Amino acid sequence: MIYKEFQNLKLSALGLGAMRLPVIDGNDAAVDAAATEEMVAYAMEQGINYYDTAWGYHSGNSETVIGKALGKYPRENFYLATKFPGYDLANMPKVKEIFEKQLEKCGVDYFDFYLFHNVCEMNIDAYLDKQYGIYEYLMEQKRDGRIRHLGFSAHGDLDVMKRFLEAYGKDMEFCQIQLNYLDWSFQNAEAKVELLKSYNIPVWVMEPLRGGKLVKLPEEQGQRLKAARPEEEIPAWAFRFLQSIPGVTMILSGMSNMEQLQANIRTFGEEKPLAKEEMDMLMDVVSAMKNNTLPCTACHYCVSHCPKGIDIPKILELYNEHSLTGGGFLAPMAIGAMPKEKQPSACVGCRSCEKVCPQQIKISETMSNFAAQLGA
Repeated sequence: MIYKEFQNLKLSALGLGAMRLPVIDGNDAAVDAAATEEMVAYAMEQGINYYDTAWGYHSGNSETVIGKALGKYPRENFYLATKFPGYDLANMPKVKEIFEKQLEKCGVDYFDFYLFHNVCEMNIDAYLDKQYGIYEYLMEQKRDGRIRHLGFSAHGDLDVMKRFLEAYGKDMEFCQIQLNYLDWSFQNAEAKVELLKSYNIPVWVMEPLRGGKLVKLPEEQGQRLKAARPEEEIPAWAFRFLQSIPGVTMILSGMSNMEQLQANIRTFGEEKPLAKEEMDMLMDVVSAMKNNTLPCTACHYCVSHCPKGIDIPKILELYNEHSLTGGGFLAPMAIGAMPKEKQPSACVGCRSCEKVCPQQIKISETMSNFAAQLGA
């Protein structure tokens, strides 16, 4: 197992994410506790010492199951991370109540790592609102030793991260972002890494395989990678990419069965960062994967001609995200944070924007289609 230095700690470079634990009969809320305990036992045996859970994973059952599985080991043998669930605005006034319950569910007296969960467009104002006292309470728990290291996870865009860091960056010790070779450009992850570097904040990685999308590539692209590194499986390329990015300390993978766990542990037996020509080839693979997305260049000509003042480039960016991912929560979450009069459903279909679009995108049709997909 590869290890990374973080302050005075030695962390396994691969962490076990507890968002996609094995379940019974396909029911996400029914975690298979016995299978999970087997996976945790194997992970511990193979040197994984970092475990990441959260309040809402598996309908609230992840913390309980992972806590029980880890409870069989000496507390000093593992690092446990969980998060304050700010993805639900109803939780904002409940930071103390939730934190105490999390300690109880996980069966511990302290958390090694604790995060503001999912900083994004929807909740940034609430996270920064002093009336809730979230930052103050968590800093108090850190002073009391019940949080050893405080950080945040972010699904929001670059400007949201900047706002959060301007307020709390001096006290953030790590940041968890969605980072993989597809999102390096697609979700502007490269700029997010640079932003964190400017604050000297190490990177924790979530979604290294893009929810499984990078496990099996289109045949032509997969063959290119196999020819370049015959000894590597396709998923390993995603991890090798991350091993090539300075500042990456922790790579979390949500493994659902023993086979996935064993494969990932084999990959993390050694570091094999990509050479420049391999990185260039991987970016070519990404370009091929993005062929079916809308070619918006964010020139903003359309915005100046929209009678509703809709931020069309942002909507098209989210449309591409939603289409490429095959759904997911990111686009609906970001759209839901917008005023109703700025959402795709506000488009009146006048086509004024299309007359000035250099890429000749059928914007009005896209807006209508996106609104229908989102049920808005």
